[in-house]
Amino acid sequence: MNKITNILITGSKGQLGKCLQDVVREKREKDEIPRFARNDKEQIQNYFFTDIEELDITDICALSNFVYDNKIDCVINAAAYTAVDKAESEPMVAFDVNGEAVWNLAHICGEQNAFLIHISTDYVFDGTATIPYKPNARTHPVSVYGESKLKGEKAILFEQIPGIIIRTSWLYSKYGHNFMNTMLKLGKEKENIYVVDDQFGAPTHAHDLAEAILNIVEQTDTITKPTIFHYANEGITTWCGFAKEIMKIAELPCTVHPITTAEYPTPAVRPAYSVLDLSKIKKQFNLKIPNWADSLRNEIG
Repeated sequence: MNKITNILITGSKGQLGKCLQDVVREKREKDEIPRFARNDKEQIQNYFFTDIEELDITDICALSNFVYDNKIDCVINAAAYTAVDKAESEPMVAFDVNGEAVWNLAHICGEQNAFLIHISTDYVFDGTATIPYKPNARTHPVSVYGESKLKGEKAILFEQIPGIIIRTSWLYSKYGHNFMNTMLKLGKEKENIYVVDDQFGAPTHAHDLAEAILNIVEQTDTITKPTIFHYANEGITTWCGFAKEIMKIAELPCTVHPITTAEYPTPAVRPAYSVLDLSKIKKQFNLKIPNWADSLRNEIG
């Protein structure tokens, strides 16, 4: 595969999409992504940031035309239906965005010889493990959201295109609706909150994931078939542990009390254990992944 020059990023208004925009801007400011070719051999990377208003990836004709017209040679799919509980009552919408649209992307990338980087989730697992899930671990989603994301993964694997699937967990950033922002809001409004303490995983800073993705873009020649990787921040905690650390770093006078999953019922079942094994992605792309608490401190502090 030739050097990647034209990169389409879908879901650019979501938290990962916005973090990808931030990282591209930061790299351009450091001249790590030059705006202009400095010699005849240097190729400039062009980024096309789109969301549904600019490009509806459920429309295969519009997607095909966009990829062809703009000579796209890499697609980073950050678009997703992520309303985990709402998916239980509107599964067709979840499957349309997380399943059928991903098949569209995989099919078009195959036709146009474009590399695909697709973001998936820890929710493809049932959470019954006791050690970190490796990328080749058996999938068994226990929610509509998880099933819809797994359908997207299967579409890419079926198409057998050069590309990668990155499963991640507990994504947060300064943007949009996520656990960190919710806790910061509650911490300013309440003296006491109650948070589930028997679901284990690793919070993932969306900015860290965005940096990893753009690092991987430079190493796509090492991938010749669809390959699954796991990316999260290092370490393990619970939602309660995550909340306590948020209050501590933000210096909010709110006490976080542990409760069980049974005491906080939700429409969608959550995996009780969704820690991801990161060894494959670290080795393949020579990534150094920060600890979740360090990244949280950098974001809030």
